[in-house]
Amino acid sequence: MDWSREWFSARATILLPTLVAVLSFATGVANIATPIEAALGLPIPESVEQAAGFTGALTGFTLLLAVVGLRRRIRLAWYLTVVLLPVSAVQGLVQTAQLSVLSLPLVVLSLVSLPTLLVNRHRFDHELDLSTAQLAAGAALLGAQVYGTVGTWALREEFANVSTLTDAFYYTLVTASTVGYGDVTPSSERATLFGMSVVVLGTASFAIALGTLLGPAIEKRLSEALGNMTDAQLDLLENHVVVLGYGDLTEPILDELADATDFVVVTPDQERAARLQQRDIAVLTDDPSDEVPLQRAGIDDARAVVAATNDDAQDALAILTARSLNADVNIVGAATDRENVEKLRRAGADTVISPSVIGGHLLVQSALGREGMENVADHLLTVEDEEDL
Repeated sequence: MDWSREWFSARATILLPTLVAVLSFATGVANIATPIEAALGLPIPESVEQAAGFTGALTGFTLLLAVVGLRRRIRLAWYLTVVLLPVSAVQGLVQTAQLSVLSLPLVVLSLVSLPTLLVNRHRFDHELDLSTAQLAAGAALLGAQVYGTVGTWALREEFANVSTLTDAFYYTLVTASTVGYGDVTPSSERATLFGMSVVVLGTASFAIALGTLLGPAIEKRLSEALGNMTDAQLDLLENHVVVLGYGDLTEPILDELADATDFVVVTPDQERAARLQQRDIAVLTDDPSDEVPLQRAGIDDARAVVAATNDDAQDALAILTARSLNADVNIVGAATDRENVEKLRRAGADTVISPSVIGGHLLVQSALGREGMENVADHLLTVEDEEDL
């Protein structure tokens, strides 16, 4: 196994920051009630000391959100993770001695994750693609919070227990989210009317934001039901095998690949794709002879391509497309009809296997009772030409 390749692979780039995020959150939660000055030995303002216990958990949570972006290969998420990893390492260093069991792995993983992330920078080239509805929802949510905070601060004399901007934001947040602890209440008619407007605008903005989050989740479930991999799953594929099409010849191939390497099947048959998805087989429902689905299936990072359906013409088109997209990938094809062996080679296949020819060869060998059947493996690998058989 090439350990350097595995260490700097796309999976490692996602896994390491995820571990850092979990550890950062855990140390932050454990450190909430522990004064940070005990670790630093320096005088720290009381407000900073009170907030310091929450920063680790906040960093961990934010890093988890960044990891979600990394799974989608979003460049902005890459920048955010690069910034947060050193922050988490510093937070690990300032933990108290009681938390050394968590803080030491946090520092080590943060420092190890950073070079892995930098080496794979080229993988994260997707722009943050937000729909109009998502942008509107974000603007509405932000606008409602700003409106409530500024308004509450301006009317602070007419609210009980509001004396700082933090109090004003707290009132807006608990009111808009319908939590309403009741510790901050309006004491005048004007403040009451303002509070009512915060309830209406705040709950509406939260509902809109929730809808934009649930929409993609529902779409994901529909895609899975139809047998489609999500973009995030496809982006993690590397050094894998792309199987073009699905037919009777393909099933035993999938059984062999399942024990050997990662692979993805590209087939236009939605019913078969759904069945493959139910078996936890990576599948993309699309035409394997088109360029876009093969690019989504990671043809550039694939180690091999297999085309083995019962339709030699379709296999030839798929092989031709795969070869045009990746001139160096190893392509193996299966010719249902013996006369199509050379056609698949001309389409771009490096190796072409004819099951009918191989079956006939095995039958003859068995009928004649010949020994030395290990030579049959050579015929299973490739059909050089018909005369050799």
